[in-house]
Amino acid sequence: MTRQTAVRLPEETYDRLQALAARTGRTATFYIRQAIEEHLEDLEDIYMAEQVLEKLARGETTTRPLAEVMAELGLDD
Repeated sequence: MTRQTAVRLPEETYDRLQALAARTGRTATFYIRQAIEEHLEDLEDIYMAEQVLEKLARGETTTRPLAEVMAELGLDD
């Protein structure tokens, strides 16, 4: 199942997208979907990392040395 959404683009981006679609015979929708699918995971990772950094800065969480974690998991062979 797919869902429809709308997005506003700067004119230059829109023109580039339309030109790419015309040159390749694909739709602008194809490239929009491809860009989102390829970059969404990266954006999610960045957001999660920023959340952890904020918690570290506020003292709400701490870090542990890798050697300590590996020893705890029995991976220090």
